Amino acid sequence: MNKAKTNRVDYIFLGLTMAILVVGLLVLSSASTVESYNNFGTTTYYFMHQLLYGCLIGLVAMAIISKIDYHYWQKFIIPAIITSIILLILVKVPHIGFSAKGASRWIHLGPIFFQPAEIAKLAVILFTAGWLSKTGRHSSFKLGLLPALAVIGVIGLMTLWQPDLGSMLSIVLTAAIMLFVGGVSIKQLGTVAGASALALLIIIKIEPYRAQRLTTFLNRTTDPLGIAYHINQAILAIGSGGWWGYGYGLSRQKHNYLPEAIGDSVFAIMAEELGLIRVLAIITLFLGFSLRGIKIATEAPDRFGKILGFGIMAGIIVNAIINIGAIMGLLPLTGIPLPFFSYGSSSMIITLASLGIVLNISRYKS
Repeated sequence: MNKAKTNRVDYIFLGLTMAILVVGLLVLSSASTVESYNNFGTTTYYFMHQLLYGCLIGLVAMAIISKIDYHYWQKFIIPAIITSIILLILVKVPHIGFSAKGASRWIHLGPIFFQPAEIAKLAVILFTAGWLSKTGRHSSFKLGLLPALAVIGVIGLMTLWQPDLGSMLSIVLTAAIMLFVGGVSIKQLGTVAGASALALLIIIKIEPYRAQRLTTFLNRTTDPLGIAYHINQAILAIGSGGWWGYGYGLSRQKHNYLPEAIGDSVFAIMAEELGLIRVLAIITLFLGFSLRGIKIATEAPDRFGKILGFGIMAGIIVNAIINIGAIMGLLPLTGIPLPFFSYGSSSMIITLASLGIVLNISRYKS
């Protein structure tokens, strides 16, 4: 492999990452005040928890991983997949798995509380990059694409079993983008995409609440005080923000009107308080971060680095597009958090840790 190591990471990418992280914390700090006070008697609980147990741990992980040669992670691809499968099973084990709102998506062991799906997302990205770097553009479906689809499918189905359709879609879409970038035959991908779309329709059909979400997406006047309440309140928050917003900290919807104000709906609170102009500035910042990360991936010295870096960035971008699209009513609600902004330590730690890999890739030039 022809590679030339530099002595420093890409400081532009690092700076953009830190800028988005700070903005995300500020948005969460405001969005969480009411729910934090209602649940814990203080307006800063969720902010401090995200800062201490999400951002700080994630930044330490990012700093350490940025110094580790990204090729090192090839040794852990199979263990990562096996560990992800075990953890996804454990969410269903009593006294280990934790359930809320009809879903078992968390593992709770003493002070440790995390979502295995976040680990599974990174494991699938590592696996897909490793597989594509070894198989190349293998024309045989049996030897090229099928083994990769088997692993991705198992992880996706186990995530759906929780149930967590949003994470499953994130995993599958990210892997699909990586397969496309990795040079897999368009014909093969098209066939798989058609079969996947049919499977998704069946998945939606067999669960009434998923079918209701699709119906609501097509017609928001359906059951406005029931299944459509969430999206209607989100759109109301976004629309009421106008050009410049109500002002930081002055959201009305976060006062127990908009569900998941610190989670899936945090974008709506941000738009309500900051308005269209400032939100567009934040999206522009995120776009710059994304393009810089993709540039780092394209300049990686080998196929594994290129696909791995692109996969990590694709995973973050896919989550952001699905979250914002759903909250704006452009896509059905799926329950995917907004990277850097939504409350959740597991997601924050894994996101920052994975960006440590991208930073290490940036130390090398082709």
